[in-house]
Amino acid sequence: MKISRPFVAAALLTLAALVWVRDRAAMAQGDSRSPSYKVDPFWPKPLPIVRDADGQTHPWVTGEVGATCVDRRDHIITVNRGFLKGGLIGQEGRQSVPAPPVIEFDADGKIVNTWGDAALTPQGAAATLPHGMHGCFVDYEDNIWIAGNLDGIVQKWTHDGRRMLLQIGTKGVCDGSPTTSPNAPYPSCGEPGMNASRTLLNDPADVFVDPNPDPVTGERGSVYIADGYGNYRIAVFDSRGKYLRQWGSPGSEPGQFVARGGGHPHCVLIGVDGLVYTCDRGQNRLQVFDKLGTLKRIIPIDPPDQKSATARACDLAFSTDPRQTFMYVTDLGSDRVWILDREKGTIIGSLGRPGHMAGELTFPHTVAVDSKGNVYVSETIGGRRSQKFVRG
Repeated sequence: MKISRPFVAAALLTLAALVWVRDRAAMAQGDSRSPSYKVDPFWPKPLPIVRDADGQTHPWVTGEVGATCVDRRDHIITVNRGFLKGGLIGQEGRQSVPAPPVIEFDADGKIVNTWGDAALTPQGAAATLPHGMHGCFVDYEDNIWIAGNLDGIVQKWTHDGRRMLLQIGTKGVCDGSPTTSPNAPYPSCGEPGMNASRTLLNDPADVFVDPNPDPVTGERGSVYIADGYGNYRIAVFDSRGKYLRQWGSPGSEPGQFVARGGGHPHCVLIGVDGLVYTCDRGQNRLQVFDKLGTLKRIIPIDPPDQKSATARACDLAFSTDPRQTFMYVTDLGSDRVWILDREKGTIIGSLGRPGHMAGELTFPHTVAVDSKGNVYVSETIGGRRSQKFVRG
């Protein structure tokens, strides 16, 4: 039987439409392989209200939440920028006061510790902590690491925040031209950076400490830094802060990071497969390298029905099962968290949607997962909060 060309074309169009509808339904409802979640609207507990000598009450308010990380007790550590100049906005109340820079919550959302020197320089920069705190990591010895995307440092602190153990980089001095940001408190910080120094960083976004032996030195504790708001590299240092190696450059080719707009790279994380996962935020993709910087894989974050969104690969966390079956990727462009099959690199579900209600997201910036599989999402800019999604 002879089949006409118009009939074939119509059949193909119908098939394509059916596949499109199926894919949209799967994206909306979640793949059957995807874990399910519901928001805990009562996490965290309300922040304290303090009373001054005149009897006036002052509620704590967090500013932009720069990062979230989880320790071995499933305590949630958040770093926020409320203490910085302009850290609180008028809508947050005339009597409100900035919450401490670092807040530690237990799994129920109760505050168990706060710390961080909130002092500012005359120019309005953080005097002790990284300026523009951005990135948080708890290492295998339970120390807390913090980066700063308006500064040139990554710091290692004791878990209680009483003592700084190590600083990589020089505070207020970045791997950039002295005139890069002439109106900023630290003029040498910002893009485009030199991308070359073995002692200086430039607006680092994130940090990961490897508990396994380094492939070159054989020592544990190598520090992988996403040096990615001024520079365009993953920079690796040993546990004492000595430079080991780096990779990355500005551009759109495989192994490069977006040239403008920050987030180049925006996150760094090592998986159970021993590979280094990075967020090339501006190019909507994860790039995966071995520990020496050889590119192994590119995972696009590109849902089929949301092509216009940008900044789709902002932060990354793995599920905590032995195989790290799932990846969670924050997407600023569509205000949600995508759930991916780690091995296949395919999107199988999501958390959240745009909005300001419980379970909705506005500028979801970073994500963390506890040992029970619960997901914590922190929002910055317009969101300015952290939410807990409980695994069902």
